[in-house]
Amino acid sequence: MANYTLEEKDSFTVLGIGTELKSNYTDYAGINKEKSDFWQAVREDGRLDTLKSVAENDYIFAVNEAVNNKMMHYAGVLTEKVLPEATRVIQFPQGPYLVVKGEAATSEELSNQLTGIAFGQVLPAEEHFAYVGGPNTTVEMEQKNGLILGELWIPVVRK
Repeated sequence: MANYTLEEKDSFTVLGIGTELKSNYTDYAGINKEKSDFWQAVREDGRLDTLKSVAENDYIFAVNEAVNNKMMHYAGVLTEKVLPEATRVIQFPQGPYLVVKGEAATSEELSNQLTGIAFGQVLPAEEHFAYVGGPNTTVEMEQKNGLILGELWIPVVRK
């Protein structure tokens, strides 16, 4: 089984710049292309660097959240500050989180790998906790030996 843990986390705030994902929620190829195009744009136009300038640490957050019946995806950083360019202040609740760890050659690979493990393997088989909605995030934590190391954090409730 995948490398995952259940961890208690304090509440935290991510400042994000986002986009609405228009693909059907079951169209993984479409969703992944939209996310990839979005990340390329925020890296190239400097919005990600602007977010990094107010961050409390070096972590980069890729947040998924349903807002007003829309699938939203955000590039974000951990901070209590605000920026005019930011589109959302995302509140993550205190409580138990499913944490899936991994490493990959690119940010996109890391996110896809961890999401697949969490939603495709761990959550369907788990008997003690469940995901009931709310924001979830892939967190890029460091680069080492040419790989991006990170985690997927999903708030869960105990069954």
